Amino acid sequence: MEPMVSVFVSLRRLARRALPAVGAFLLSAVVAIHAAHPLDERVFAGFILLVLALIAVRAWQRTSALDPSPLRDIELGVLLGVAAHATAVHVDGGLDGTYYPLVYVAMGVMSAFAKPGASLVVIGLMMAFEAAVRLLTLGEIEPQRLLPHLGFAIVFALLNTLSLRMEVARLRKASKSELQAERDRIQDEARSYRLLRAPLDGGPESGPRDEERLLRSGVQEIELGVLYALRLLRACLGIRTAMLLWLDDDETQLRIAELVTDDADLCEGPFSTRDGILGAVLNQRAPVSVAPLKPSYVLPYYPGACPVQSVCAVPVYEHGALRGVLVVDRESPTAFTADEQDLVEQAARFCARAIENERVFVQLERTKVEQGRLYRASERLGAAISEQEVVDAGVSSAREIAAVDFAAFTSYDAAGDVHQIRRVSGPAAEALTGRRFRSNKGLVSMALKNRHPLPYRGEYDASHQLVFEKGASPPDLPSLIVLPLLVHDEPLGTLVLGSEQPGAFTEAARALLEVLARHLAVSLSNARMVRQLEEKATTDGLTGLLNKRAMLETADEKIRAAMRFGRELSVLVADIDHFKNVNDTYGHDVGDIVIKELGAIHSRVKRTTDAVARFGGEEFVTICEETDAEGAQLLAERIRTELEKTVFHVDGKEVRCTCSIGIATFPLGGESWEELFKAADGALYVSKRGGRNQCTVFEPGKTGHHAA
Repeated sequence: MEPMVSVFVSLRRLARRALPAVGAFLLSAVVAIHAAHPLDERVFAGFILLVLALIAVRAWQRTSALDPSPLRDIELGVLLGVAAHATAVHVDGGLDGTYYPLVYVAMGVMSAFAKPGASLVVIGLMMAFEAAVRLLTLGEIEPQRLLPHLGFAIVFALLNTLSLRMEVARLRKASKSELQAERDRIQDEARSYRLLRAPLDGGPESGPRDEERLLRSGVQEIELGVLYALRLLRACLGIRTAMLLWLDDDETQLRIAELVTDDADLCEGPFSTRDGILGAVLNQRAPVSVAPLKPSYVLPYYPGACPVQSVCAVPVYEHGALRGVLVVDRESPTAFTADEQDLVEQAARFCARAIENERVFVQLERTKVEQGRLYRASERLGAAISEQEVVDAGVSSAREIAAVDFAAFTSYDAAGDVHQIRRVSGPAAEALTGRRFRSNKGLVSMALKNRHPLPYRGEYDASHQLVFEKGASPPDLPSLIVLPLLVHDEPLGTLVLGSEQPGAFTEAARALLEVLARHLAVSLSNARMVRQLEEKATTDGLTGLLNKRAMLETADEKIRAAMRFGRELSVLVADIDHFKNVNDTYGHDVGDIVIKELGAIHSRVKRTTDAVARFGGEEFVTICEETDAEGAQLLAERIRTELEKTVFHVDGKEVRCTCSIGIATFPLGGESWEELFKAADGALYVSKRGGRNQCTVFEPGKTGHHAA
């Protein structure tokens, strides 16, 4: 039934996708018929309105689609071509009149939005349509007319496509250049205001965007604060130009940080720290005021003759360090008074304070972002239970901190001094997963030995550095870091992270990753303890098989599944013959060896879907899904014969043991676990009573049982 439903759904989906295209071709057929046998004017007008409506609907659907399919492009192109051909046929009475160029226009419009392949398909379809029209109206195709039309349509479409693509590429390039210039400006501003502690962290997409937004916001807030101070000065003191100049990193140049002015023609800078009044302020580290100024006086930021007659410049300090100069000037020859100069100095202090406040705010926001990443990492790791979940959560969290393209988790066995690559995400995953290697001079071994991340600064050179062992290397990436996973200084393994981005693991990123590694190590240790507890709760300590409690839970699940899907299921109960004699004669140690061997035989012969448990003492229970009585007998016989052939050597003597097995099948033996187990146990009793070392199948409705 399911294949039929799948085929029906597929056919319906295909019909739904093909219906618009079929409709477009039917409209083409109407135009061809109209060319041979003109339709009524009203009918044809309705037809044209229908085509235009379909074009509008399909155009809207295409623009609203995130990823338009080529079939939709072809459909829209065919509709445009049909509309153009219909107009030419109706007005000119054929395809050689003055309105035929509308077809070229339609092909050009279509090539503007469709992919080149779809455009060529539409052009081919339109030429085939035109050939059909000529055949219907003239009785021949006329290649001498059709081929030039085809050539012009292709050339027109190609030229339109190329010109449009070139214009789009130009606009994209210009937009990208403008955006990069703005980013560079923000970077320069942020660096000069010391909002950056280091270059932008190379994290995942969200990381740089968050950092960029943070810096942009910080720079804008500083600009607003400084502009506020400069505009106040201008309003209070009749200033022509008020300008904050900021020292660059090497303190050899001053650049304009912010200004307000009436002069549209100012020099952009940067200006030397030795230029005129600017150099005097920096050298004297004190305010300088000059008035009146002659036209020949040189102010670095004015080209040509000096347009002002008085100027005042004051130094700008941050925590006692000289950081820039605040310059104001005016056209009045009146010198700046002491009160006015004091007002300018207050404005300089306000600007410095605004920058410092924003720097603190940016640092707090950055810290909040980092704490948010660590908090989310803690949540993920706290919710992870298994080792796989813990590693996946750790890698996912690492990708929030840095641009991680490769990740590997290695475990370490201190007893055997062996490392194993347990999980790999990224290139070379199949080749690396599962590899084992002993401690060597590689980064993984040395990072665990030194209890410190390697390599230095996260810079990786595959030609000189070994990560795992020879013959097992990660992809050649410019950035890589190996983080040791330690709990109470005991090594559990390492987390290896690689990036295609140079300098991805900055100092800030490494610090966060080290914190993440500590959380990851604790979560790994907890996951392993949980696994051990689960194993102890569900596993028999002597044989490694399921214990009785785990088997009862498994049995209920398998019986419910058998009832739901109407499948057969068999239960085997095995018991070692004369086991008390073995214990009494050779001791319990030998008895344990026999039990372990019978458990090992069960593990070897069972299928992966079978469940085997030591039910207590020397008794074993096996549940086989989708197995009838005959199949269960074969399995029971293999278990019985394997144990019978096994020889145990005790104090120079050969000891042999056998077992008896009872079998019951669902639903003949019962429809609940209690009924099935009772039936199999009864069959086991029959095997014992019948001489032991045999298998018996429970058969309801009979006074006895069949012994195999």
